[in-house]
Amino acid sequence: MSAIASTFSLHVEQIDGFEFRVKFDKEQFAPLLLDEPPPLGHDAAPNAARILAAAIGNCLSASLLFCLQRAKVPAARVSADVDVEIVRNEARRLRVGKVNVTLHTSLPADDPSLSSCLSTFEDFCVVTQSVRQGIDVAVKVVGEQ
Repeated sequence: MSAIASTFSLHVEQIDGFEFRVKFDKEQFAPLLLDEPPPLGHDAAPNAARILAAAIGNCLSASLLFCLQRAKVPAARVSADVDVEIVRNEARRLRVGKVNVTLHTSLPADDPSLSSCLSTFEDFCVVTQSVRQGIDVAVKVVGEQ
């Protein structure tokens, strides 16, 4: 088992139907609304799969940007396009089957600084590397007391 480097907590509360509000552990963070697409929800906000995709795209973008900044590349810009495939598993349950991420940078493709970052930046992306390895998620359900 790995040593714990830090922890954080958040709170998810139902608003109505399948619409939920996420309250983060820092008051400067605005609450985040989540909703499921029809037929369950009203598609009023992104669902968990979209938040996961955003987290992967953000993490990879930030990791690449960090590497470029450490290489002293001035004003490098980074963005990401994330495409997600939702599939059904053997039990016919919906799952995130594949995530394709395309990172865009303002640097020329043959820039030496970019080339040196390409071999290392993914390894520093907390979310992507965790998802790739699988995450231990413990679940318990507690009734009203």
